[in-house]
Amino acid sequence: MPGRNQELLDKRNLNVPQGPFNTTPAFIKEAAGAIMVDVQGRELIDFAGGIGVNNVGHCHPKVVDAIRDQAGKFIHTCFHVAMYEPYVDLAERLNALAPGDDAKMTLFANSGAEAVENAVKVARYATKRPGIICFENAFHGRTLLTMTLTSKVKPYKFGYGPYAPEVYRMPYAYCYRCPFNLTYPACKVACADYLEEFFISHVPAEQTAAVIAEPIQGEGGFITPPPEYFPKLKAICEKYGIALIADEVQSGAGRTGKFFAIDHWNVVPDIITMAKSFAGGMPLSAVIGRADLMNASHVGGLGGTYGGNPIACRAALAVMEILLQDGLMERAVTLGETLKARFDALQERFEIIGEVRGKGPMLALELVEDRQSKTPATDKAKALTARCFEKGLILLSCGGHGNIIRTLMPLVITDEQLDRGLSILEESLEDITR
Repeated sequence: MPGRNQELLDKRNLNVPQGPFNTTPAFIKEAAGAIMVDVQGRELIDFAGGIGVNNVGHCHPKVVDAIRDQAGKFIHTCFHVAMYEPYVDLAERLNALAPGDDAKMTLFANSGAEAVENAVKVARYATKRPGIICFENAFHGRTLLTMTLTSKVKPYKFGYGPYAPEVYRMPYAYCYRCPFNLTYPACKVACADYLEEFFISHVPAEQTAAVIAEPIQGEGGFITPPPEYFPKLKAICEKYGIALIADEVQSGAGRTGKFFAIDHWNVVPDIITMAKSFAGGMPLSAVIGRADLMNASHVGGLGGTYGGNPIACRAALAVMEILLQDGLMERAVTLGETLKARFDALQERFEIIGEVRGKGPMLALELVEDRQSKTPATDKAKALTARCFEKGLILLSCGGHGNIIRTLMPLVITDEQLDRGLSILEESLEDITR
């Protein structure tokens, strides 16, 4: 990688610690839609979307205009000191969109991890219970509490303990690698029923404030539960007065072809967390929940200096217009159908692809050494993403073993860009399986 990229990489290594990881050696100077251009003028097709942040694409004109307009008026007052209209307008829009007939309320923070922290605070305060149940393969963030909720040890948790108390972890609905050694649908979704047993052996229901789950697990490998899973979880939670928190940080804002991924299961969560694509690249997150839960905390108990920054709120309002009024949700559905057809064809051709899973354009390929043993093909996944980058495609892996290839391309990607990117993926699969 000669030239300016290498110069900047050397500078980065001298001045920035190694902790903040980099999946590619590229330095970007500009980006638009689904294309990024590095400092040496090389175009890269973006199938990563800033790790699920750019659903409406890089520098969407409506988002840029909203940011510019708000920046020319005022940048920051702190909502706690002097309120402003975009915060309230955005909360109103989200409350109307959230599933269920109950009245909703929304508060804003800066990151997905902050949203999860606040969701847990809300649930604990409202229920007067300490326990939080999370899942294997979950990712909820990197703060003390959200790192505790996160499942994967390396690199996210290793060396950073001790962890937060009153967090309990149970198996998720990973049908391809069933933790109960059962087969769907004959299993009758025993993994959801196991929550009742979990109350006996790990934490009693009477001390459990919330169950938190990603509708589709992001960093964990795009693990997608069967249709019966969330309805069963929700029913058990309702039985014991436990809040069900849907972490939509990666799966929300149209990524699955629906604004909220949980809508695929026709379930109404008590609390929803959002961030990433929700504000088109601006740092903003949201906690949306039943009004009785959200309004339980005392005055001053929730908030933060930058939460719901006016520029970020304006950007999010523009994103919602693009998704819901400009036809991008319909485009997401079409994109998902195209991707699924191409991925199914790749699975038929390449034995290394053990499973294709996901919803809409939030799809993944699980790579295995062979389909009988299902041994994770970690090295091949690493080789695949590297080969794709060499050919001009940025693609991310995920999963506990790093053997899962995921797609998070901007929903505005053109058919020509999509076809070119998928052709690079196919060529690179050929290269690593020869």
